[in-house]
Amino acid sequence: MEIPVETPAKKPKRLTSVVWNHFERVRKADICYAVCVHCKKKLSGSSNSGTTHLRNHLLRCLKRSNYDVSQILAAKRKRKETTVAVVTYEEGQRKEETVNPVTFKFDQEVKKEEATMPINLGSVRFDQERSRLDLARMIMLHGYPLAMVDHVGFKIFVKNLQPLFETLTNSAVELDCMTIYAKEKQKVYEAIHNLHGRITLSADIWTSSENARYLCLTAFYIDEDWKLQKKMLNFVTLDPSHTDDILSEVVIKSLTDWAIDRKLFSMTFDHCTGYDEMIFRIKDWLSQNRPLLKNGELFDVRCAVQLLKSIIFDFMEALRDVIHKVRESIRHVKSSQLALGKFNEIAQQVAISGERPLILDCGQQWSSTYLMLEAALDYRGAFCLLEERDPSYTFALSETEWDHASAIAGYIKLFVEVTNVFTANKCSTANLYFPEICDIHIQLIDWCKNPDNFLSDIALKMKEKFDKYWSKCSSTLAVAAILDPRFKMKLVEYYYPQIYGSDASNQIKEISDAIRELSNEYAMGSSSLDPDTAGTSGSLTNISSGTRDRLRGFDKFLHETSQNHNITSDLEKYLEEPVFPRNYDFSILNWWKVHTPRYPILSMMARDILGVPASTLGPEVAFNNRGKVLDQDRSSLNPAAREALVCGQDWLRTETEETNSPHIYTAVPLSMESK
Repeated sequence: MEIPVETPAKKPKRLTSVVWNHFERVRKADICYAVCVHCKKKLSGSSNSGTTHLRNHLLRCLKRSNYDVSQILAAKRKRKETTVAVVTYEEGQRKEETVNPVTFKFDQEVKKEEATMPINLGSVRFDQERSRLDLARMIMLHGYPLAMVDHVGFKIFVKNLQPLFETLTNSAVELDCMTIYAKEKQKVYEAIHNLHGRITLSADIWTSSENARYLCLTAFYIDEDWKLQKKMLNFVTLDPSHTDDILSEVVIKSLTDWAIDRKLFSMTFDHCTGYDEMIFRIKDWLSQNRPLLKNGELFDVRCAVQLLKSIIFDFMEALRDVIHKVRESIRHVKSSQLALGKFNEIAQQVAISGERPLILDCGQQWSSTYLMLEAALDYRGAFCLLEERDPSYTFALSETEWDHASAIAGYIKLFVEVTNVFTANKCSTANLYFPEICDIHIQLIDWCKNPDNFLSDIALKMKEKFDKYWSKCSSTLAVAAILDPRFKMKLVEYYYPQIYGSDASNQIKEISDAIRELSNEYAMGSSSLDPDTAGTSGSLTNISSGTRDRLRGFDKFLHETSQNHNITSDLEKYLEEPVFPRNYDFSILNWWKVHTPRYPILSMMARDILGVPASTLGPEVAFNNRGKVLDQDRSSLNPAAREALVCGQDWLRTETEETNSPHIYTAVPLSMESK
């Protein structure tokens, strides 16, 4: 079959559009075509077809060089209708997984807003390197799996968005993520080493669905602008054989790698019990180079929310049989519409309003078990009557069991309220914890006096666990509360008589002496940065290290003879002044920022102590039966990549939150540059 020779068509009228500089108009029989001079593709060249589809082709033509397209874009925004080149999903599933220009088809339906949207990109060029780093940042920021770059749908989306983008392999994206991680790590390192105050390091144990264990180390500190910061430092994969001594070595290695051992104020651990041997080893290693503040009495802090969870689980375990009966009772009532209807009739007969519906708990959320108990207690009378009228109901609770369920639910309610206070703000400062913990302490003392032996025995066991936490953390929490200008010593003087009774005065004196001793240590300069370390951050003048070493004793002499009296009166002045009025808009960090000139040394102490994370669990973990769990995509990576992605995500999210609304992680800028 012979193909007729195509001859240039006679132009009936002058072609004015700039797109015709890139097309040759030819006629075949009665049909006109526009042939691209770059890729030789034929498109409709009829005068009735317009030129919009020709402009779109030029913007996507892979053969066309990356030249100035501003004229085409300027002409495009004047049109009300346009066409878009797309690749279908079926075409993307071809084995070669590449998109050839000839597979493009055209869709005439486009929003009018897009056609009239102003475009002023000027001269633009595509940057493959920038785009691949943008992709890696997106994967790291949002926790997407690395394997998404192999997904057909993703390839189609990217190719239609920018045909020049070269798709990447899984391993290539991983390397890009490692590059971003290295740059972000340097930023975190510099931020910590430019800090004039101290940091607190939290140690959390994570798990995975494969029962692997990880140690997450996070630095908490208040920066120079009096903003609470949180930076994840390490995410270490633990060997199943790791013991406390190995864990202490992991922590010490992190302190050494980040060079923060001289900046460490305290450590917060997620377990309310255990880790004692590990902490002893860390404290012993730290004290070899530098004495710890207050001889290390404030060093060991345990997670308050983890304590509450542990006590709640013990309460529920003690009431396990009762909770099982309640659960099965609700399941029986909700087994059919007929059974539920009969139960509702009984509830109406005993004057139960039924405002709170019966619910079954969720196995993953302990808070749902509490809500189930609360709802069931509202229907207590109906369940008692159901036992008489329904022979098939075999999970009836006795009056004693209902009384125990009511008491335990009341206990748990307090813990739920306190947990909500601790997790309401992810940047809670340490001063908020003392009054809540004191309330729990007072309630436990009262519950231990319950005449019901079952309830009093449970309370005694819980108080024994609480006392271990109190012995480790009460001093730190009390000092933090004193540094709240709304409380000062008055809050300690209010709570301690309720807790200690006749021995309250001695306990109050211990706290008073503790804060004065700590203030003296700050005044003596024992809390300031090491001169060599401070010099690297630019906080000291450029003098030789030998001169600094010779005058180190002189600095201490100045503190002891010239300033100690003034610094002591600094603390006394703060404590003697009236407390600041309590109001809901109060910001303790802003208060200390404003009053730093008035209390220069005390503000240094406040910044270090208020930055201590008395709890490290957010609401998504606090009310969950499990701890922090790593997703399957991250747990399947090698340890280095896993640490890079987990830590990198933490850093990028913090960076994004500082420039956008909280909890809204927007995309990074597009990979297009203007010349």
